[in-house]
Amino acid sequence: MSQIDELHSRITRALDRISTGVEALGSPQPDADTEAAAVGDIAALRGALDEERMANAQLEERVRKLHAQIEGTPEASAESVALAGQLDAQRGAMAALDGELQRLRQANAALMRSQAEMREALEAGLGEPHLINQAMLAELESLRAARGVEEAEAQALLAGLTPVLAAATKAEDL
Repeated sequence: MSQIDELHSRITRALDRISTGVEALGSPQPDADTEAAAVGDIAALRGALDEERMANAQLEERVRKLHAQIEGTPEASAESVALAGQLDAQRGAMAALDGELQRLRQANAALMRSQAEMREALEAGLGEPHLINQAMLAELESLRAARGVEEAEAQALLAGLTPVLAAATKAEDL
């Protein structure tokens, strides 16, 4: 903000000098020396005005950038694009993990139902082979689902660790 105040005061001083010069031009000039001095003053004032216009343009650019930062619209950088890609990869890995966990829950629920049916059949004194097969299939599906969860967890961990390891390797290379 101090830079803005400084530039504002510079612009104000330049405008004061310009108005003084314009007033001097409006008054009658008694001789040629005064006229030559006025022409020199005009050239100096135009140079000062050009400098102040340049400073004003720079100030406006800074203000525009500050407004952009305040509004939260930073310009996309290669780093932010890379982070967005990493975030997408991690979201995908977590979605896969969630899907495998749902599959595991369903397989475990089927296994519990099968075991309950088998228990009821054994209590009734019925040894039904299809219930044993059903229980074994449910148990196999539960084991497969558990394995799928383990794989999805490993993929999610890799998705999270890969960028960290890449950054560490890059830092070591520097």
